[in-house]
Amino acid sequence: MTQRPLVLTALLCLSALVPIHGQLLNKDTVLRRQTWWDNKDWDWYKTKIPFFESPDTAIDATYYYRWELITKHLTYGAPETGYTFSEFIDRPFWSGAYGAISCPLGHQAYEIRWLKDRRIIEDFARYWFETAGAEPRSYSNWYGDAMWATYLAVGDTLFVKMVLPHMEAQFRGWVAEHWDSIHALFRWDGMHDGMETNINSRQTEDVFSGGDGYRPTLNSYLFADAIAIAKSASLLGDSAKAKAYAERAMALKERVQKQLWDPKRQFFFPQFARNEKDGIRAGSLTYQDGPHAGDPHGREEIGFVPWQFNLPDPGYERAWRTLMDPASFFAPFGPTTTERGDPLFKIAPRCCEWSGNSWPYATSQTLVAMANLLNDYHQTVVTPDDYMRLLKVYTLTQRLNGRPYIAEAANPDNGSWDGANTYYHSEHYFHSQYVNLIVTGLAGLRPRGDDSLEVHPLIPAAWDYFALDDVAYRGHRISIAWDRHGTRYHRGKGFMLFVDGKQAARAPRPGRLTILLAPGGALPPVDRPVNLAINNGRGAYPWVFASYSAPESPTSYLIDGQAWYHQSPPNRWTTLGSPNASDWIVLDFGITRSVEQLKLYFLDDSTGVRPPAQYQIEQWRGGKWLPIPNQRRSPSLPTGRRPNLVTFSRIETAKIRVDLTSQTSAATGLTELEAWTHAGLPLSPAEAAPRNLAFGRKVSASFAEPDSHLQYLTDGIIAFSYYGRNHWSFTGSPNGQDWVEVNLGAMQSVGRVEAYLWADGRGVRAPKSYTVQYWNGRAWTPAHVRSELPAKPQASAANTILLDPVLTDHLRIVFEHDLPAVTGLTEVMILDGKP
Repeated sequence: MTQRPLVLTALLCLSALVPIHGQLLNKDTVLRRQTWWDNKDWDWYKTKIPFFESPDTAIDATYYYRWELITKHLTYGAPETGYTFSEFIDRPFWSGAYGAISCPLGHQAYEIRWLKDRRIIEDFARYWFETAGAEPRSYSNWYGDAMWATYLAVGDTLFVKMVLPHMEAQFRGWVAEHWDSIHALFRWDGMHDGMETNINSRQTEDVFSGGDGYRPTLNSYLFADAIAIAKSASLLGDSAKAKAYAERAMALKERVQKQLWDPKRQFFFPQFARNEKDGIRAGSLTYQDGPHAGDPHGREEIGFVPWQFNLPDPGYERAWRTLMDPASFFAPFGPTTTERGDPLFKIAPRCCEWSGNSWPYATSQTLVAMANLLNDYHQTVVTPDDYMRLLKVYTLTQRLNGRPYIAEAANPDNGSWDGANTYYHSEHYFHSQYVNLIVTGLAGLRPRGDDSLEVHPLIPAAWDYFALDDVAYRGHRISIAWDRHGTRYHRGKGFMLFVDGKQAARAPRPGRLTILLAPGGALPPVDRPVNLAINNGRGAYPWVFASYSAPESPTSYLIDGQAWYHQSPPNRWTTLGSPNASDWIVLDFGITRSVEQLKLYFLDDSTGVRPPAQYQIEQWRGGKWLPIPNQRRSPSLPTGRRPNLVTFSRIETAKIRVDLTSQTSAATGLTELEAWTHAGLPLSPAEAAPRNLAFGRKVSASFAEPDSHLQYLTDGIIAFSYYGRNHWSFTGSPNGQDWVEVNLGAMQSVGRVEAYLWADGRGVRAPKSYTVQYWNGRAWTPAHVRSELPAKPQASAANTILLDPVLTDHLRIVFEHDLPAVTGLTEVMILDGKP
């Protein structure tokens, strides 16, 4: 590729910078313009994200929504792992550890590189190769390229030194698993691009995941990864490795252009790797063989992916003539994943079929590619106005009932998410990017690996102003502003760049500006405190219990590492229905730990569940509860929809209690409880015996299908969602009644049983009734029940049975199915009944 020459409108050294005062934007004012917030942690936004404003209120709203979306998916997995990100709001059975999935990791990394929080950025980079159960190649992705892109934004050579071994391991893995040495291309199917049921797979026997072959996607990703490794190696002084990977990238590029480009249709296509039905031959591109042989269509949106990584040489730009054509890809809520007119074009009524529906994952890729085309190629096929038009389409697609929202797939004609918006699964789907499109595309900050700052906005000519403010970039703070009349930001008229609070360049109108940056100062070391209040099924502790829990909001939500504030789907503990004047939560570490800070993420639903009127924090010390001294609270009063920080001098304790006094006529609730400290890793394991007597114990059942994972019922993980991994049911049972039995391993005093019932909305639902029985050494005996909550069995809830204490080594729950459905569970917990 021949790079477009830079237009050096300004080439300045920072020694000549003009001082300014304050930031361009009032961050509080900007945040409060939006009225749809779930997460109102203004401090988080003000300290961690770049701020943006424009005359287009829809773009502004979507920009901030996408930052809020990131907070919903931010997941603290374990002290040893730190942070990662989920794709779905639940953790489906095909996800890796803590809900992360490799398919969108490239999009996610490109988004979060603009965070002013290197702890989160570095944890996410490390997660994929330093966490047991992470699956870095479960789907195609561009991990290596994303790591280099992160370096370009952050400017930390130590980051490259940390991730380069992972980048190489990833590339070696792809070669071992998917390199076709004879054809000299990488080979996989569309399903593992996240693009199941596409026009190529539908021409094979396997409609869902067929069409194994050589795709523009994976091969472009691995071209980019090889380039990233070469550049990283060069940065670290390994010229031999840099040369080897650069040569490999160029060879792969040549093969993509030779094998996957159809000069007749002027587009990149997948190539079949083997003979398929109906006369499709190995080595043919889409519609070169088979029942649609000779059809002039067959174009899919993935044909633009090579430009996402600047792979094509000049001369292939005619492919883009179809993008803005309503007879091809363009649509009111598109683009479509397959061009209209294609014999297999289809707008599917449900997810996920990628033969026509609008797919945010691919739209993101197309917009990145389009910005590259506009910045790095000489061409006249697309214009900045086209970029803005498509960005606005993508912006308005991210709506539901008038507020910002994104799910899995949209109808390209009417924008409906119906069929691709599964409850407790698809909401606020993190499978695409938007923030990065605003930063690097619309606002035009083009990251580079040298000491230059290049900016080239793609804004409409009619805009009188815009600002991208307080961007962390390579050890500097960058702001970009256009103010036609000089009255918006009061820094004078024109297009301006600011570096570290000083004006660095000015031009009469927006265009390409390039300035020299002084080397950024040494980046401070990353502070890595440890959250002790996290349990994602890796042990019996920490353990959280409460004086009262609403059945549908068990305490397990408090220590799952994720926080969001909306009521549906829930991730919350509440006291709704509590008979108590006040309630408490106890966090039990199972061992004495050092603790420095608590964070309480209070809910505020406006009605029903509110922040408490007051709360107290106590420590377990000397066999009794004592106040924690020297507490410093921020904010000073309990506040919802944000963390409430309680900092204190380091204490040593095995348990912490939070006493809560609810507001009048309201319940109290939290979405997360965190306990932070600075400690070496790995942490010492808990010493106390499990409070949950069923944890890790053997389970049996009156009926169980082979390989039905009964052990999920005592693994400590509660997953009410439909697609969750950790649930089990009596599916296939011919019985009207069935039982689940737990072998406690020794005689235990039992006074409380919690059955976490699971349902799928179809053939699995809550039972009509249940009873608890214990083994008395000779026979199964009904336990005497003191109370049940709720009074009637309820799915997606903790069904708590308090018993007169019994001494037993085996206990079972007998379910009367609500026929024709059967009963399902996600967990069984057995306790001694003591507070």
